[in-house]
Amino acid sequence: MGSLGSPRSTPNSKPSANQNGQASKLEASPSPFSKNLLAEKTHMSRSESAKKKIKNKEIMKPKIVTGDGGYVLEDVPHFSDYIPGVPSHPNPLQDNPAYSVVKQYFVDVDDTVSQKIVVQQNSKKGTHFRRAGPREKVYFESDEVQACIVTCGGLCPGLNTVVRELVCALFDIYGVTKILGIKGGYKGFYSCNTIELTPKKVNDIHKRGGTILGTSRGGHDTVKIVDAIQDRGINHVYIIGGDGTQKGAAMIYEEIQRRGLKVAVVGIPKTIDNDIEVIDKSFGFDTAVEEAQKAIYAAHVEAESHENGIGLVKLMGRNSGFIAMYATLASRDVDCCLIPESPFHLEGEGGLLEFIEKRLKENGHMVIVVAEGAGQDLIADSLRNTNHDASGNKLLLDVGLWLSEKIKEHFSGKKKMRVNLKYIDPTYMIRAVPSNASDNIYCTLLAHSAVHGAMAGYTGFTVGSVNGRHAYIPYHRITEKQKKVVITDRMWARLLSSTNQPSFLSHEFIKNVKGEETDLGAHFYLENEYPPCNGSITDAIKNM
Repeated sequence: MGSLGSPRSTPNSKPSANQNGQASKLEASPSPFSKNLLAEKTHMSRSESAKKKIKNKEIMKPKIVTGDGGYVLEDVPHFSDYIPGVPSHPNPLQDNPAYSVVKQYFVDVDDTVSQKIVVQQNSKKGTHFRRAGPREKVYFESDEVQACIVTCGGLCPGLNTVVRELVCALFDIYGVTKILGIKGGYKGFYSCNTIELTPKKVNDIHKRGGTILGTSRGGHDTVKIVDAIQDRGINHVYIIGGDGTQKGAAMIYEEIQRRGLKVAVVGIPKTIDNDIEVIDKSFGFDTAVEEAQKAIYAAHVEAESHENGIGLVKLMGRNSGFIAMYATLASRDVDCCLIPESPFHLEGEGGLLEFIEKRLKENGHMVIVVAEGAGQDLIADSLRNTNHDASGNKLLLDVGLWLSEKIKEHFSGKKKMRVNLKYIDPTYMIRAVPSNASDNIYCTLLAHSAVHGAMAGYTGFTVGSVNGRHAYIPYHRITEKQKKVVITDRMWARLLSSTNQPSFLSHEFIKNVKGEETDLGAHFYLENEYPPCNGSITDAIKNM
């Protein structure tokens, strides 16, 4: 964690009374909560209000604070940035009996979390994010809050746990009693599909998979959603979903900000693939890796029990192979792991089929783990499609089935080496299970951090663990790109050491690299934060 030191505003920062995100002390008293929230705007149509607010586009820019020694704080928006005179109140947490033994109730206003913790002696302090946790001042009275929770996108272990912990944190810590569940994803906002949530109703939902609120892809209509939020007097919006969902949340926040509404919009990142940037991991990932072990174990038993047995397991990972990589490392029974970030070829010297044949001759059986997004470029043009789901994700072809057929075809002409292949696809079984103990704890911390942030007046942010400390992260930082496995990193090297598989890079590819000085950073998703140990990635491949 770092300190703001002597912060100074940059051109991207909105000048305010307090750059730490807290409003100045005000004499104004809070207005009572009612469904006539912002009644003074009734004589102005929503479109006119939006036009009035959109003039101040400066507040839409990233909120950057800099300090000595190259310190940079990528801050999150606060009500005081765009609502003049917003009142604050003492945090009721200090009167909560459960926290009576806590030595320090509140997070210091200057506490921040460093994005990069491995540094050299002369390194700059670098990028920081605002530390999550309760603040001394809050910007909502407990009886003023009307919260809503929505789950969007695909299923993931831990969804019900996050919903439960949001409800319990609002109710037990801050005394909030008006909490709605938006059913069916984003479309539930404007289809008036809601349920009342209480601690009693959500008491044991963490023991179940899925989400009691239901979910869906698509259905995002920013104006309709914000209209519904405004009409119902909702002022806390908790949105649980992946990068597509968080992009939608950012649009909702921007529209709310344009209208000048005192509504906190908070995202809780959900992706079983663990492909969200900046944060250490997303909830449900640990459970997914643990459940994947069962499929790998079954594949190993099948393969080991037959002559020339092959167990092929397809795991989640559209664009990022984290589940496949970690499940492979955890199991120690896998002979080959294929992920989207590491290209491979089938035929010829150094190809996958040659390796399978070699491993079968050595061991008599083998286990292959493939991420669902691997090898898509190898599937025949006649099988490709350009269809997308309702969230905008490209519909992937089943690489597991395709690979199974290719392996069978290759060995069908070898009379002395017939294979017995078993293909296992556990993806939907893994998505539907309840979260394990590790993820349950993580979901609790995420939910509490989200509620503390909203009560403290922060908005337009997502919560996540950064180097083991929970932080508030601007939406744009988690939606601008996906996190991917860096195949020049030591973790991938550990996997190759465990499986003893080759790189599978084609000879043409390596020849082109050796013949030309090519910047391969984009191809291998190499970022400045994760440089290779020695030289460039081009040098690393040349030295293979």
